[in-house]
Amino acid sequence: MKASKYILPTEKENPADAVVASHRLMIRAGLVRKSSAGLYFFLPMGLRILKKIERIVREEMDATGALECELPILTPSDFWEQSGRWTAMGKEMFRVKDRHDLSYALGPTHEESFSYLIKPILKSYKDLPVNVYQIHTKFRDEIRPRFGVIRSREFIMKDAYSFNLDETSLDESYQSMRAAYRRIFDRCGLKTIPVQADSGSMGGSASEEFMVVSPIGEETLLLCNSCGYSSNSEKTPSILAAEKVPSSLPERKEISTPGKKTIEEVCALLGISAKETIKAVALRSEKKNVLVFLRGDLELNVHKLHSLLKIADSEPMTDSEMKELGLVPGFVAPIAPNDKIKVLFDRSLQKDIPYVAGAGKQDLHIQGFILEKEISGLPEFADLALAREGDFCPNCNSALKAEKGIEVGHIFKLGEKYTKAFGISVLDQNGKSRTLTMGCYGIGVNRTMATVIEQRNDDKGIFWPISIAPFEVTLVSITKGEEQYAKADEFYNVLKNEGIEIFWDDRDLGPGFKLKDSELVGFPIRITVGKKFFESGEISLYNRKSDQEESFVFSDFEDLVARVEALRQELFAGLE
Repeated sequence: MKASKYILPTEKENPADAVVASHRLMIRAGLVRKSSAGLYFFLPMGLRILKKIERIVREEMDATGALECELPILTPSDFWEQSGRWTAMGKEMFRVKDRHDLSYALGPTHEESFSYLIKPILKSYKDLPVNVYQIHTKFRDEIRPRFGVIRSREFIMKDAYSFNLDETSLDESYQSMRAAYRRIFDRCGLKTIPVQADSGSMGGSASEEFMVVSPIGEETLLLCNSCGYSSNSEKTPSILAAEKVPSSLPERKEISTPGKKTIEEVCALLGISAKETIKAVALRSEKKNVLVFLRGDLELNVHKLHSLLKIADSEPMTDSEMKELGLVPGFVAPIAPNDKIKVLFDRSLQKDIPYVAGAGKQDLHIQGFILEKEISGLPEFADLALAREGDFCPNCNSALKAEKGIEVGHIFKLGEKYTKAFGISVLDQNGKSRTLTMGCYGIGVNRTMATVIEQRNDDKGIFWPISIAPFEVTLVSITKGEEQYAKADEFYNVLKNEGIEIFWDDRDLGPGFKLKDSELVGFPIRITVGKKFFESGEISLYNRKSDQEESFVFSDFEDLVARVEALRQELFAGLE
C-alpha cells in the first residue's frame, strides 16, 4: 500500500478531550475520529488493526470447536422480558420502538438471543456440548463515555455461549475458553492477569476477568505476591486483622453531635478513629429497603450485597424516604431486622466491644454502644465490606496489594438462569428431560486494541506488536526526481512480491515528517531508503519496539529480505 493513495490524517497536537494515551494516540495516528460522545469512526489504518485482532480471536475460538454465527443487533423486548432483564438492565440499555409500537433493544449482550436461537435446534444429549459465538457490534448507553474506545457507547465484542448437559461438561467448556483467552491475549501482545470476579447482572457462579494492569483502569485488583491469588475487589472477601479495636469512649451515654452526620465529622469532633464507629448505609431496591451497618473506616461493597440479596440494583435512600421508615438521616441507630427494612451487619463489627453509633435522634450519637447488649436477636453477620489493600489474602493470610486494571475479557459460568427462562432442555442417555447449563465468554475487541496502546507507547507514539500492527513493515523513501523515485518503487515492489506486508510512505514530504509519522503510527519494522543510499548504497533497518536502528550497505534484495524476515521472526517470538 502506498501512502500517497491512503487516508492517514496524522496530527501533531493532542486532542483537547483526550486524557489517556490510547485515546490521544489513536486520534493522532489517524486510526479513529470522534463522531460524538462515545462514538468513533474507524479509519483504514485503525480498521486493519481491529480486523487483525478479530482474526486472532476467530482462529483461537475456531480451534476450540466453537461455531461462529451472526445475530441481529436489534433484539425484541420479548426476549429480555422472558429472562427478566428488560427492567434489570437499567438505563444503560438503548431501547427503541418501531412503527408498530413494538419495543426493541440495541443488544448490549446476547444471552437471550442465543438462547432463543438454540432452543429449537438442540434435541438430544448427542447434540452437546455446543459453543456458539459472534464478533459483532454492541451498544451501551454509558452515563459517562470516556477514555476513547475503552468506555464507548458502541463497541465491538466477541461473545460466546456454551450449552452443556451438566456441570462437568460446563467446566470443560469454561477451562477451554480460559486457555483460549490466554492464547488470544498473548498473541495480541497483552500481558493479562486472570482474576476472580463478580457475575453481576449476568448471573451464574464462577466468573473470571482478564485484566490488564494500568493506572487508568476503572477496576481495582487485589493481588497476593506470596501465593498468586488475584481477584477483583468486588469479589474479594474482606478479611481484616483479628484485633480488638480499643475504645476511647467505653462509657455508654448519649453525646451531642450537632450537625455532625458523617463518620469524618463525628471522629473529628470526638477525637476518635473511624474504627471505633458504626457506619449506617440505607439503600432501596425494587424489592426491598435495606439498612447495612459496618465499621466506620470501611466501605460497603454493593456487589456483595446484591449477590447476597439476589437483587440486580439498588440506590441510596433519600432523606425523605429514610424519615418515612422512622430513620433519622445522619444519626441512624443500629436496629434489629423488621418487616419494613432488611437489616444486615457486616462481619467487621464485633459484638462485644463499645462503638460510637447514631442514637436515632437528631444531633445525637451514643458512645459505648455494644451490639450484643443493645440489640436482641442479632442476625448472622455477613461479608459486605469492600476489600482493600492490606487486607489478608483468603488463601494464605499475606497482605494484599491493590492495582488498577482494565478488563479486556470476562468468562462466566451462567448455570441455568437462561436455560430455565427459555425452557432449553434435551433428552439425556436415559430418555429423561434435562435442563441445560450455560457458559458465557466475552472479549472487547476495540477495548483490546486501545489497551495494547496503553501498554505499548512511548514519547514517539505507539509500538505495535507485530501480530496486530496495521502493516508489519513501512518503507520510508526520501527521493529527488523520477529516477530515485523509480528505485524506491523497485524496493517496494520486490518486498511486496516477497509476501511482506508493507506500507510505502511515498509522499512528497520532508524526511523528518515521514520518520516521525512512522514512529507515531507504530509500524514494527522500518526500512529507510534515502540520501545515504543514493550516495553510498547505505540503507537502515529500524526496530520500533527496541528503538534500535541498524545501517548497512545494500548488496541485493535477497539479503534485505532475509534481514527483514529475521527481524519479523524475532518480533513474533517475543510474543510467546
